[in-house]
Amino acid sequence: MRSLLALPLLAILSLSAVAQSPLRLVPIPREIKEATLQSLAQGIQITCSSPCDNEDAFAIDDLKTYLVSLDVTVNATSPVNILVTRYGSPLSRSILTDSSPDHRAAADFPAEMRAEGYAILPDGKGLAVTAATASGIFYALQTVKQLVTGYGNTATLHPATIRDWPAMKYRGLSDDLSRGPFPTLEFQKKQIRILAAYKVNLYSAYFEHTMQYTGHPLMAPPGASLTQAQARELVAYATKYHITVIPEQEAFGHLHYLLNWEHYAPMAETPHGQVLAPAQPDAQRLTHDMFNELAQIYPGPFLHLGADETVELGKGQTKPDVDARGLGTVYLDFLQKIVADLAPLNRKLLFWGDIAYREPDLLKKLPDSFKRATIAVPWEYNPHPSFDRYIKPFTDAGFETWVAPGINNWSRVYPNWGNGLANIQRFTADGQRLGATGQLNTIWNDDGEALANADWYGILYGAEAAWHQGEASIPAFQSSYGEVFHGDLTGKIDDAQREIMAAHQLLHDSPYKVDAQDLLFWQDPWNGDGQRIAGQIRPILPALRNHAENALIFIAQARSANPNLRETDALDVLELGARRMDLIGLKFQISDEIANSYAHVFALQTSRNKDDREELARELNSINAVNGKLQDLRNSYSLLRDLYEQAWLRSNRLYFLRNNLERYDYTIQTWLARIDRMRTAQRQWANSQTLPPAAELGIPSPVIVPQQPLR
Repeated sequence: MRSLLALPLLAILSLSAVAQSPLRLVPIPREIKEATLQSLAQGIQITCSSPCDNEDAFAIDDLKTYLVSLDVTVNATSPVNILVTRYGSPLSRSILTDSSPDHRAAADFPAEMRAEGYAILPDGKGLAVTAATASGIFYALQTVKQLVTGYGNTATLHPATIRDWPAMKYRGLSDDLSRGPFPTLEFQKKQIRILAAYKVNLYSAYFEHTMQYTGHPLMAPPGASLTQAQARELVAYATKYHITVIPEQEAFGHLHYLLNWEHYAPMAETPHGQVLAPAQPDAQRLTHDMFNELAQIYPGPFLHLGADETVELGKGQTKPDVDARGLGTVYLDFLQKIVADLAPLNRKLLFWGDIAYREPDLLKKLPDSFKRATIAVPWEYNPHPSFDRYIKPFTDAGFETWVAPGINNWSRVYPNWGNGLANIQRFTADGQRLGATGQLNTIWNDDGEALANADWYGILYGAEAAWHQGEASIPAFQSSYGEVFHGDLTGKIDDAQREIMAAHQLLHDSPYKVDAQDLLFWQDPWNGDGQRIAGQIRPILPALRNHAENALIFIAQARSANPNLRETDALDVLELGARRMDLIGLKFQISDEIANSYAHVFALQTSRNKDDREELARELNSINAVNGKLQDLRNSYSLLRDLYEQAWLRSNRLYFLRNNLERYDYTIQTWLARIDRMRTAQRQWANSQTLPPAAELGIPSPVIVPQQPLR
């Protein structure tokens, strides 16, 4: 083996702040100092000190696979070498120490580094990588991936001296598998690979009714559930990537799909509602059955009870008990019964904190056995200056606590990163300050339209925030994402994401006061509600569309500059989000133009002036013809329907797709019907030289459209 680095470790690891390094890395390492660039035109070799642990060999193979995807040759003759060795081996000691007693003392990893930390050291020939554990080696090699930029013969290694370890022990993602889109198993494996690449170590699958249980076969819908065999396969796959899979099965609320069955109706708090009635013996038996099956499928140390948003509690069967003892007492009593019943499983039981945090005095009075058995997970998804009020009721009461921010993807044409990133940043930093041991970032698919490939920006920033000590920089992340995730060296992908953020903010700052939600995308601009909204957003429509179209231009420029961009499915969904944003503006603009044009031609119909009559015919054709404005809206929704379907099928099963395509089809049919009605009006003009009133055609009243500002 070659001898590496005679430098004292103390000198190596007393490094400048990361702000001095232009390297784009996610998460940003604790300590980093760059060295001289090395060309990979002659490939790269990767060696492992003997004996090479099986887990280390897997991590090395994972790195090799990544390098091959960049068309970088992996061979045994390259002058550039990555050497992998476990901390504490003779080779690592020769790398990390010299003869000085002070330096030998400094060579020890501090305690906080041992579990998942690592060191990367350059020597002019490549890099030496060392860590005390398999996960540390794995995370070190994930960082090495990011130290390689370019493609093929132009690929370059950016050697750096790095010492790194996480701020939070548990760094996870909660993935909504119950609100419409249900991913294919292959896509879930891709999620695991990407999460691991950014040092996330937990994946929590959220189930309301989409996990298959042998004891409750009515629960899971055909084609939209995880079988037990698939779950075991996913767990085994995730384990190789140092990710623990946590099943979350709602055990109190959010059980609407189950409680719709007559078989389960007696245990519902309200008829066909969402919440179990605590007094019903079958309610606890249901939870017992589900979690005992889950424990046999998911061998990790955690199970998640959910137990959030029990808004119907006390509104039905349990009303007398709630009236007598109070909502908080009834809620926590049922939670205690569930936890006590599941004690033989020997698992830590997570529960959402949105109900319990309102009862700080009751939390302090709960028995220590309950606190030892559970982890409280407070959640809140809006930005706030402080999240102490969500966290402290649990930390003050002695609970282990994780924080759960959200990426703000739900019910939007594309996620609102302005809200999402600010929420993740502050909530995670406050959690660290108050002693939270984990972060469980969340994605939700509330209206069933969300596309998973739209979520990576928020997922990666969540990974950054949980690994990073203190407040993770949003600007630094925004300047790194495009290069790290997509291989875009132009910065255009980062610019495109900022443009979508600006478009969301523009709508939120308008009198409309709401960002670009799916409901706005589907809103009919011709009905009364659509006209009310139009009055609130007309002045910003040109700027809204410019932001969306700038995003499309930036994406195209990035693709043109590098035909080998990575994660192109995510770029396609970013484009789709920009196109949907643009259509929000276009449909309101066109509707105003149609309303004004028709009012104009209706006024001209009595004129006998030749020029007026030619103008009338021309304006009717501008509304409805081969290139008419009505056709523009039909064509736009039709194009987006096809793009949406293609994007959906790249990550999801067929289940629930029909619900979303029907929205497109219904909207397309709406505009087709208006085309037909306008064609009838045009024939009426040709036959009788009269036109029907606008209201008869459903056309809104004319408006004064603000002049488009100069660009």
